[in-house]
Amino acid sequence: MIYWFILLLKTVVSGCRDRQSLLLEILALRQQLMVWQRHTPKPKIRESDRIFWILYSRLFKGWKDVVQFVQVRTVTHWQKRRFKRFWAKKSQRRGPGRPKVAKELRDLIRKMSRANPLWGTPRIMGELKKLGITTCKATVDKYRYKRQGPPSPTWKSFLNNEGRAIAGMDFFTVPTAGFQVLYVFIVIMHGRRQVVHFNVTENPTAAWTAQQIVEAFPWDTAPKYLLRDNDGIYGHEFTERVKGMEIKEVKTAPHSPWQNPYAERVIGTIRRDCLDHVIVLNKGHLHAILKSYFRYYHKYRTHLGLKGDCPETREIDPAENGRIIAIPKVGGLHHFYERKAA
Repeated sequence: MIYWFILLLKTVVSGCRDRQSLLLEILALRQQLMVWQRHTPKPKIRESDRIFWILYSRLFKGWKDVVQFVQVRTVTHWQKRRFKRFWAKKSQRRGPGRPKVAKELRDLIRKMSRANPLWGTPRIMGELKKLGITTCKATVDKYRYKRQGPPSPTWKSFLNNEGRAIAGMDFFTVPTAGFQVLYVFIVIMHGRRQVVHFNVTENPTAAWTAQQIVEAFPWDTAPKYLLRDNDGIYGHEFTERVKGMEIKEVKTAPHSPWQNPYAERVIGTIRRDCLDHVIVLNKGHLHAILKSYFRYYHKYRTHLGLKGDCPETREIDPAENGRIIAIPKVGGLHHFYERKAA
């Protein structure tokens, strides 16, 4: 009896829907029926089926209610896998990367450095230039002998003492459904792990990045220190703008992301909590997703580094306030729980 009632109810609801929605739903059901008829008893998914559902998920908002033989997250996985294959194939067309440093040059840099303990990188580069050898600063820094300097406090004690005056920043990339790569820029304050500014661009430049720092720290809110890596995007214009704001840049060593830990950690959190579970359509779509996520991150997401509190302090909701209810955030990816009187 219940079965027939549900069937009748679905028939009535279908009659009230618009023609385009019904046609799209019928298309999806017929495609799934073809898969079942093609391989019984267990259907086998072809590449054409995957492409169909990736395109269909962009055309029809209610596609999640129609798909039956795969899970929703499988469709998003197919899109991410297609993106990886696309760029892997495209990258194979290029020539070889940066040539390796010759062993003779590596040994010469080490020999010069050990024989002349007072020489720094510029001095070694100058001597190599006189020998007709041109190399970059990063190469000499990598292979020269590292001397033990004066004692220094650990990063942990330094960050504990200066955390409220330190900010970190970094870029990370996000692919779109059309295989476009977008760049996301974030600035995080270490004291309360707050992301004070973010923005999205298709083509980051030094001038654009310098303007983001001005927007992140208006008036007298600039930190004392600003951690960043050695990316070439931070050019002369960026350095001069930061210097004019009386901020001291602290550059991390090459290949040492752990020296900017809070920025690297929050990027990983953004990916795991949000971006790994959505398909980004374009720049505006990504900006809206991140804006929604950061509202949740600041007001509702608890943080181990803050002893279970949120970046914006969240008061404890006592039991006498009523029963616990769940409020969806970030499009239902996460929930915020509070007590509400009946």
